[in-house]
Amino acid sequence: MTYDAVVLGLGGMGSAALAHLAQRGRRVLGIEQFARAHDRGSSAGRSRIIRMAYYEDPAYVPLLRRAYELWRALEWDSDAKLLELCGILMAGGPDSRVIRGAGASARLHGVPIEELTRAEILRRYPMLRLRDDERGLFEPHAGIVFPEAAIDAHLRVAERAGADIRFETRACGYASQATGIRVELDDGSTIVTRRVAICAGPWLSEIARELALPLRVQRNVQIWFEPVTAAYGIDRFPTFFLDRTDAAAALYGFPDDGSGIKAALHKHGVSTSPERLDRTVHDGDITHVRTALDDWMPGAAGTFVAGKVCMYTLTPDEHFIIDAHPRDTRIVLAGGFSGHGFKFCPVIGEIVADLVIDGTTRHPIEFLRLARLAASA
Repeated sequence: MTYDAVVLGLGGMGSAALAHLAQRGRRVLGIEQFARAHDRGSSAGRSRIIRMAYYEDPAYVPLLRRAYELWRALEWDSDAKLLELCGILMAGGPDSRVIRGAGASARLHGVPIEELTRAEILRRYPMLRLRDDERGLFEPHAGIVFPEAAIDAHLRVAERAGADIRFETRACGYASQATGIRVELDDGSTIVTRRVAICAGPWLSEIARELALPLRVQRNVQIWFEPVTAAYGIDRFPTFFLDRTDAAAALYGFPDDGSGIKAALHKHGVSTSPERLDRTVHDGDITHVRTALDDWMPGAAGTFVAGKVCMYTLTPDEHFIIDAHPRDTRIVLAGGFSGHGFKFCPVIGEIVADLVIDGTTRHPIEFLRLARLAASA
């Protein structure tokens, strides 16, 4: 059988791409090396931040507007709760990248935010421990997206629209032919398809090895604590992102299940590979997060509950890669998302489907093209 498209990798981005392609009537196959609902990649961990006043680059805001629309549409289509918009408090010194960047994005795109002085933050959240020069931004329409539920929703939508899916099947390689793309699988079989979308997360460099993509895989650890106070419940406290210039990394976190706290250090970890990843949560991992949390939210890091190791996949400029393969435009690449990508899943899925079907997209993605990496190198 010849497929219109094959999607390699069914994490956050791949499941979204599969759903969009199937909903547009394409004969599509999704291939995932692990079992359904696995936690081996970068898309597990119960919660991800969603926000629109985007400090990383204002160019992301139009994509986020569409992502919010598509998340709500997916909730409707799948009858699943995928978002909890409890707001986000971003805090730091006046020169912190988060405060400057998020404020600039909000002003440029008209994103509703509240600018808060130190005194105003403490009136609202008197339990916090702030430094004298720190200030904040509160974005009320930000909050949490639930990754496992989101992937399941996209997969169910894709299956309902006629997509085929193979779990526990690894794509070993692919080859361009005049009549299509041949995808080689680990069981010795091959699939012939007109188009391929590679959404392989930390495995992108491995499967597209001919491109020598400058991707770095980083080990990161998420930690859950049971606070000693009820002050950090989701009905009283939002998601948060703390950017202190003298800290080893920015601290971010979530109220979890209405009472606990999940926290992590952003882009703080050792370089690794999917095969060498140390998945054990060590005492030092817990201590790093606990110390940062104690300095910001006294009483939040009460009892250690759980930890999970995940992977960031980072480009040199920390922006995404979304583009056609430079040697064969029938192959579409989507990667380098880890660290801040999950909130974009449905719009990235839409863009990948655009590129697979039409070779172009209405969405502004020029700043995410591959050429920028070659130019910087």
